[in-house]
Amino acid sequence: MSDQTILDLTGVDAIAALKKGDLRLIDYVDALLGQSDRLRDLNAFVTQDPDRVRDAARKMTQLRGPLYGLPFVLKDNINTADLPTTACTPALQNWVPPMDAPITRSLRESGGLLLGKVAMHELAFGIRSNNRHYGSARNPYGADHMPGGSSSGTAIAVSARMAPLGIGTDTGGSCRIPAALCGCVGFRPTLDRYDARGIVPLSSTRDTPGPLARSVADIILMDEICAVKKTSPVVARSLKGVRLGVPRGYFYEDLHPATAKICAEALEQMREAGAVLIEKDIPHIGDLSAAVGFPIALFEAPREVANYLYVNNAPLSYQELARVISSDELRQLIAGLMGEGGITPETYRTAMLLHRPKLQDVYERYFRDNAVDALVVPTTPLPASLRSPDDRDDPVELNGRMVDSMTAYIRNTDPSSNAGLPALSVPAGVTDEGLPVGIEFVGPAYGDAMVLAIGQAYERLRPMIAPPALSRP
Repeated sequence: MSDQTILDLTGVDAIAALKKGDLRLIDYVDALLGQSDRLRDLNAFVTQDPDRVRDAARKMTQLRGPLYGLPFVLKDNINTADLPTTACTPALQNWVPPMDAPITRSLRESGGLLLGKVAMHELAFGIRSNNRHYGSARNPYGADHMPGGSSSGTAIAVSARMAPLGIGTDTGGSCRIPAALCGCVGFRPTLDRYDARGIVPLSSTRDTPGPLARSVADIILMDEICAVKKTSPVVARSLKGVRLGVPRGYFYEDLHPATAKICAEALEQMREAGAVLIEKDIPHIGDLSAAVGFPIALFEAPREVANYLYVNNAPLSYQELARVISSDELRQLIAGLMGEGGITPETYRTAMLLHRPKLQDVYERYFRDNAVDALVVPTTPLPASLRSPDDRDDPVELNGRMVDSMTAYIRNTDPSSNAGLPALSVPAGVTDEGLPVGIEFVGPAYGDAMVLAIGQAYERLRPMIAPPALSRP
């Protein structure tokens, strides 16, 4: 088996090859490490010890568990007891947590082999993944374009064939946005299905780990391993008779022309495959989501990061960490949150007790009253934008207007995040410039299995998009 054939294997296919004896784990690891070294300018990895990984692979003489030796990567805000967990911020550069996060432990106990820790937007507070201290992450489909975030490194490593799959975290779209922009699959499970302990937090009300891979089958495999709250198993199905909500208002407004074209073609493919498209809007969805998202996250973040540092015996305080944040914009934001400009307890309580339940109720009624199995929306309103030359979080251009980059890219992913719903981004195609576009399926709470089954059925309609050219030798 050639190195390129090995690199192109999905996780499920690699496990099958390992079990048959068609592939040796050490050969697989060597190919992945070689690819990581060749493409190191993409800045996917923060910490990787090739000799240690090879040694671990050689010692895995009895491959076992559902992962059967399969290599994976972890976003660098997920605790590992043998590697630093930096959250891509300077103060944590050499800090090693006292123990693995539960999700790290689950993957290792399931037979997985950790390849390394991968890049992210600093403290997960953004979607561009610029970083003056560790180096800015780059999109495999165009190194002058941003990869999205905050789980950029996971998406880059998976897309560029440095790893078959990995784990990111998702607060407002952080698994799905980089998956969409880098041409892979990203999943946000229903809130609380995965254990989020041992992860540098933003918001316990919104945070969840989530897998990224190149196929929905790999996402299903990871979901079976990572879920601590089980739902019904995924049952393979076609799209015939599936009822998909298409909320044109808000989610389909002001799209980049290429995104609009590709998503329209995807909807027509689904219709031709037998899906029933329900053209029905969700009332006041944008305003409801805005009343929930930032008021909750910006109130919880300082308190929960401080608690994380304390619980994990980190040798510094939140104030010390905040003072040396590498991003000027983020450092100023954090300083404001710690001072009089922070979210008030009253605003937070109103968001938690009034606006969030109302948002969840609006979604619940939409699914129930329209007998909808899932929503289908563009993952992001536009493809990957050019990177900022000075590594700042500059605005992006959308249909002739300059728009705040965070606001633009989380527009479609944030509402379901704020409601705690499962959502899956699947590649829908590429623009004329060769940039990937993702389409997202959103289900009701604990409807994860249906979302994954629908995503897999759609994936079968559309062949996997071409890998990034730079992933080929």
